[in-house]
Order: sequence, then C-alpha cells, then structure tokens
Amino acid sequence: MTFARKKSSGSLSARTARVGKPAKRWGRWGSYLAALGMSVATAAAAQDPPPAIAPQLQLVDRLPARRATPPGEASKTAYLLVYFKEHAHSLFFAVSKDGYRFTDVHDGQPVLSGRDVAEQKGIRDPYLMRGPDGAFYLTMTDLHIFAKQEGLRDTPWQRPEQDYGWGNNRSIILMKSRDLIHWTHARVDVTRLFPAYREAGVAWAPEAIYDPRARKIMVYYTSRIGKGVHSIVYSYADPAFRTLTTEPKPLFAVPRAGKNAVDADITRIGDRYHMFFSTDDGGGHLRQATSARLTGGYVYDPTKVDPEAVDTEAPMLWRRHGTGTYVLMYDVFGARPNNMGFSETTDFRTFRNIGRFNDPGSPMTTTNFTSPKHGSVTAITPAEADRLLDYFKAR
Repeated sequence: MTFARKKSSGSLSARTARVGKPAKRWGRWGSYLAALGMSVATAAAAQDPPPAIAPQLQLVDRLPARRATPPGEASKTAYLLVYFKEHAHSLFFAVSKDGYRFTDVHDGQPVLSGRDVAEQKGIRDPYLMRGPDGAFYLTMTDLHIFAKQEGLRDTPWQRPEQDYGWGNNRSIILMKSRDLIHWTHARVDVTRLFPAYREAGVAWAPEAIYDPRARKIMVYYTSRIGKGVHSIVYSYADPAFRTLTTEPKPLFAVPRAGKNAVDADITRIGDRYHMFFSTDDGGGHLRQATSARLTGGYVYDPTKVDPEAVDTEAPMLWRRHGTGTYVLMYDVFGARPNNMGFSETTDFRTFRNIGRFNDPGSPMTTTNFTSPKHGSVTAITPAEADRLLDYFKAR
C-alpha cells in the first residue's frame, strides 16, 4: 500500500472520482488516492476487470504428503514474479530463466481471480516464499478498492471510513502449495481472531519468512488501530498455513512520532536481517532497518535507498543466482503508467539504479505484460518454470 505527502495534480476519470474524495489527512498520512498519481489508476480503473480465463490455479482441501527432497540452491536458477494489477485485483505469475527477461505464464491474464479467494472479492500485494520443507507459501491482502464501483458491496469500504480510514480491511489470505499449481487457501480475519486487534483498521501487505529459532513460518504485515499510525506486526502461522496461532506483536515502528511504516520486506543476509519498507519520514519513501534477530531490535537508517524522483512503495529484495548481487525491486506508483523499478546492491549501502521494466537502457524487460504492481520474486528451478508454462499453455 502507499502514501505521499502532497496531492497529485492529475485529473480523475468519472469512475475514479466515484471512489470518494480522500480526507485532507488520512490518520497521520497524506491521502492515498491523491498520492497514487491518479493518471495511472484512472486508466486502470476505467477498464473492466478481466474475466477469469481458464485455466486457473487449482484450490484444494489438502496437499499431498511431501514426496521429494526440496531442490537445492544450486538448481534454483530461474525466477518467479508474482504480482497484481490495479484494475484486476487478481493474481498474476511471470517467469524468467535469467532474472532479466520476464514472461507472464498466462499471457497477461490472471492465474487466480481475486473474486474466488477474497472476502472483498479482490486481492493486492502478493508475496511468495519457499519454506525449508520445499513448499511454497503465498500471502495476499484481502482488499478491493473499487468494490463499490463494481457492484460488489454497497459501501465505499468494508467498514466506515470515519472510524477505520481509507482502504480498511480485516483479512489476509494464506495459501500453500508443493507444485505452484495446487493450493490450499484460507482467509484470516485478524480483527475476529485476536481481541486486542478488534479495532485494527488494516491488515496490509502480509509477507512470510521462516524463523529458525521458533521453527515456524512467521507472517508479518502492516497494521494500524482505527485510523492511527501504521507499523509492522508479526504472528506465527500453523503448519498447514491456514491460520495465525499467536496474537500479533510489534515488530517495527518508525522512531519519529507520527511517522508510518508500511510494506515491510525482510531478508536474512549472513547473520543480519535486512528490512526494507515504505515510510513518510523525510523525502522519498524507501528505507531500511537491520537487526541481528528476526523478531525485533531493528535499527532504523533514515537514508533513502531507491533512486526514484517519483513515489515508490512495496520494496522487495531478491538475489541473482550464484552471485553476491541482490536486486531491490519496488513499485514505482508515481510513474505514468506505474511500473516496477530495480536497483542492485552488494553492500546494502550503495544501490545502483538499473531502471524500470522496458525502459530504454534497462536490462529488465517483460515480453507480454505491462504495469505490474506490488509483487515479489522467488527462486525456482527451470523445471518448475516450465511446469507453469506448460500448464497454462496446454489448456
């Protein structure tokens, strides 16, 4: 999710205008809609959401028992990008054999309709990781910002905006797979599951990481109480990845009072955990904090890490296979149209801008899709990439 300090000067289409005028101050944020640089969302929102074209990912009640040894790091030379699109509010997959050229496996169509899995009939902010058991764990935000306009609910938001703010939601989506095609699925309403979070305004941008000390999958996400300040909290998931088993605990908050942290992404590098996130603290949005332990103690670095002159959000870190080079990917939502941007680093102090998808001079390209939003990249094997391509091609 996103924010900015001042309003965009772009005009709104008739449909986008019907989303509702944002308050001058959204809690202690600037307005989301104003920040979105709405020439992007205007174009996206003006489209009808695409229908779910067969095939789709298959939802199952249970997964088969683990049969094979998880692939080793040496074999995971391909990449899977999961993302969503503003007008579709659904899940998309794209694969790459080299980490530079990405091809959507379903020719730019959703692989899973948000209407089939979300309480609000739309998903955002997908994140995919592979656990030590070899299974894939997928997390998503249960939120549809155009649900009223599409006739999916009678109100602008799930709950009253005056009490819970813009873009409020209650649930996150948890999914698990062994082959990237068959998935279990659960919606987790944190406001009902945890009494202390009954008045939570949002549960945004969930991600998952394996905690080697707890020997559990940890799920962390953006939260706020009512319309208050946003921070990052965490819980542990059950082994089946169908619910959260521990009450959310604080993980990170920006040290400056009244400043927000959203869209956290954590990667273990050596003996340190690096958290990248979006904030309204100072110029630009993306910052990092580091800690020697996963569940706390993060030291905030106020230095801006992305090179963009326009608004960014949703940072996500991934490594180029066989190298010490890491790629920081981010949603450049201030670009028109929106795009993914990329910077490379080896020391986490300097970040080399390698451009956006399909920009002149950028090595990062797409072959059959445009304007991906808030996604993640996961290392997979070439065989896993081919399995996805074959599944969607053969049907």
